[in-house]
Amino acid sequence: MISLSTTQSDVLPLPSPTVTAATQTSVTAATGVCVTVHGHFYQPPRENPYLDAIERQASASPAHDWNERIDIECYRPNAFARILNDRGEVAGIVNNYEYMSFNIGPTLMSWLERYDAEVYQRILEADRKSCQRLNGHGNAIAQVYNHIIMPLANERDKYTQIRWGIADFRSRFGRDPEGMWLAETAVDYATLEVLVAEGIRFIVLAPSQAERCRPLIGQNHEGEHGQNSEWHEVGGGQIDPTRPYRCYLKPEMRLMADHQLSPLSTHYFGRQHSQNSEAPPANTPYIDIFFYDGPISRDMGFNDVLSSSHHLAGRLGQAVRGDHRPAQLICVATDGETFGHHKNSTEKCLAYAFTEEFPRRGWTVTNFAHYLSQNPSAWEVELKPVTAWSCSHGVDRWQDDCGCGGGGGWHLKWRRPLRDTLNWLRDRLIPIYEEAGRKLLSDPWKARDEYIEVIRDRSATNVDSFLQRHQVRELDDAEQVDALRLLEMQRHALLMFTSCGWFFEEISRPEGVQILRYAARALELAAEVTGVQLEKDFVAQLALVPSNVECFKTGAEVYRQLVVTAQISLRQVAAHYAISSLFAKFSREERLYCYQAEQEDFQIQRMGSMTLAVGQLQLTSEITRETEVFVFAALHLGGWDFHCCIQPFGSRRSYTMLKERLFGVMQEASASHAILEMVRLFGDQSFSLRDLFAEERHRIVQLLSQENLTRLDQLYTQVYRENYGVIMAFHRDDLQVPVELQVAAEVALGHRCLTAAKALELETEDAEALLAEIEAIATESGHLRCRLNVPEVKEILERLVWRSLDTLLQAGSGMDDRSPVNLEADIRTIERLIAVGDRLSLGLCLDRSQELYFNSLYSQIVPLCLGWLQLQEVSAGDSVVAAVALGIAGSGAGWDLPSIRQLLELGQTLGVDVECWLNQLSK
Repeated sequence: MISLSTTQSDVLPLPSPTVTAATQTSVTAATGVCVTVHGHFYQPPRENPYLDAIERQASASPAHDWNERIDIECYRPNAFARILNDRGEVAGIVNNYEYMSFNIGPTLMSWLERYDAEVYQRILEADRKSCQRLNGHGNAIAQVYNHIIMPLANERDKYTQIRWGIADFRSRFGRDPEGMWLAETAVDYATLEVLVAEGIRFIVLAPSQAERCRPLIGQNHEGEHGQNSEWHEVGGGQIDPTRPYRCYLKPEMRLMADHQLSPLSTHYFGRQHSQNSEAPPANTPYIDIFFYDGPISRDMGFNDVLSSSHHLAGRLGQAVRGDHRPAQLICVATDGETFGHHKNSTEKCLAYAFTEEFPRRGWTVTNFAHYLSQNPSAWEVELKPVTAWSCSHGVDRWQDDCGCGGGGGWHLKWRRPLRDTLNWLRDRLIPIYEEAGRKLLSDPWKARDEYIEVIRDRSATNVDSFLQRHQVRELDDAEQVDALRLLEMQRHALLMFTSCGWFFEEISRPEGVQILRYAARALELAAEVTGVQLEKDFVAQLALVPSNVECFKTGAEVYRQLVVTAQISLRQVAAHYAISSLFAKFSREERLYCYQAEQEDFQIQRMGSMTLAVGQLQLTSEITRETEVFVFAALHLGGWDFHCCIQPFGSRRSYTMLKERLFGVMQEASASHAILEMVRLFGDQSFSLRDLFAEERHRIVQLLSQENLTRLDQLYTQVYRENYGVIMAFHRDDLQVPVELQVAAEVALGHRCLTAAKALELETEDAEALLAEIEAIATESGHLRCRLNVPEVKEILERLVWRSLDTLLQAGSGMDDRSPVNLEADIRTIERLIAVGDRLSLGLCLDRSQELYFNSLYSQIVPLCLGWLQLQEVSAGDSVVAAVALGIAGSGAGWDLPSIRQLLELGQTLGVDVECWLNQLSK
């Protein structure tokens, strides 16, 4: 572990434990044993195609959705990975992304940028720092955009996927990518050609994807004699993964790949080619390839290699070659989610390995690009024709019943017809896009390749600029909508090939449904622009896709039950707004997911248990710019009964008459008359609570339940108060309390606790009294052996601890501006918040507060310690120590020892290692 000397001679500014000797200086040479750990971070796109947002996923509870849950378990912990001492205190916080090679799927990065900006910025910062440490070669590499299986994509889609991946990477990291991760490492020579054409220097593959290798003719690297040009067959995964390889894109290799022939084949090109020992022409294009160590990578994912950094280093050390070569790379690759999500807390193992274990062994922590810059490929490799890491049958896992990914007795016969159906749709959409696109866009396919600029930034200014560059002429508003619809049609046609749709064992899984939702949106957009109706034929083809689930039987029924029912029209968005307006006061302009809602008129009236809202609303899609004005009427009859009607806006006169008529009927206080009048004015189609988007439906259900819950809380509180003595009598005699009485106590105390915590967070009353109330509740629940189910109180206390700590640390321009008297009160409040959370057994998560404190420890608190110690040395007449300490500008001059100690003891309360500084102050 990190050790900080506590001798008197070490009273000097010390580096943060996150910085070690290995990380303070740049790595100029990649020699000796070099280590690269690559994390492939990816989640399938989960956004509703109509809302551009992920809806609540119950299976991810308590998180909102699986992206959020994995962010909590993996992406954030790796951005703030802990190094713990033997007491379990935080001795260091490491940004693992600064040391590991990584790719993060663009669709996942978009989610992080929107929903966890702090982690997103840590990832960008990590790449910048790795560039500084490794001579300009950053840890991040790009990824094909939405994780499609590249060998199964047509040539145009290959180019777009790679161009989108590069453009997305460049816009985030501010540099061009040197390498690119291929989804499932699926590759063929046609894909390599596109990668080379787009400037990608290297890729990472599994060792099983190589067919044969040999030293480069005329080279003399790594102690190898380049005159030996014989090919070595390594098709069984025996390739040496400790060096990079050069893969030349020879014309004959493309021909072999097109015919699915191995480079070892002799019946197509003859034995002469198979044994060809000539070097390729000087101008032959090539790409460099790293092969990760298969056995170690597999052990990281499925065994206990990550149980400790010592264990990890020991396993990596087994791969070190003892042949005295000047440099060798031990590289492993696995799903990034392994570190924290699949394997809990293993990000700590990585953090300590990167900053302590590997440097201690003299190993250089590097990345592929940096290693390649120092150690150019000295070997040539030829690949098998079409391969992927997770399928031993090439890429059949994403197109055939090959057995990979199956289980539970379910067949995989649906894969081939699903692939054929989506290929059919893609091919039918091509002429639609070309013919309609030529009328609007100067080069439709170039526009598609550059549409990533709009996907990354949908601001009006950016979209206008994009259209200005690509339009054939000045487009009117309707034509702009059509142009954007066509481009969105192509975006969804690409998204429908996301690999996850085939990866598992059944088409009706969420991943299969998701790609069908993308297909449905593409069909809809094609019909809106051109009137071409393809859905009937599409569903007919899905009828040939067999499902393992009896209630579906075929893909056609999956489509009808799970896809069509989730489609959303502008009318439904308007209905969502209308019903929500009964409970929320909307401003004139609101954003509903990816729609802009402009309220042009609104009036609401309540009479008894009924509430009627009537309004005029303009909705505009931020994605396609389609817009429409609606008139709505939403009637709440009480409870769960709603009746909402929508129609296009006709004229101001007709709208005024409609509004007058409805509010006139409302005066009769008759629900039946009001509904009959709405039917007469709007027609038979209506919307109810179940037609709301899931998020808003849940919110309104909670609002509607609140009154009943409040009454129940009051009832339980009354029962508890009336029977408090009885409950205590049971406890005094060690008798089991009747469950009815115990539940009443827990509900009553939980309600009191939540009420007090909410008031404390809002600061609506005296904070001291409210905190004392929560402490009293903790005492009372302890006496009654109650376990309160109050997760919301846990979240509130966590926020209050962070907020109080942030206020303490940020007050004034620095710690010098804090009054020691106020400091003591602030620290005491934080300690009480933590203590009451412990007494209530809430299991407070103090990670963010730890990060906040640790960040200030060496920038604010330690200078106070050093300043105070400096003054002691000066006062003792030790001129040598005083001279050394002159760089510390009087920090802590106005602080006494007890106050500084309190600041450090707060760190102990938060679980941060501050023992060395406390020891310094004790001398």
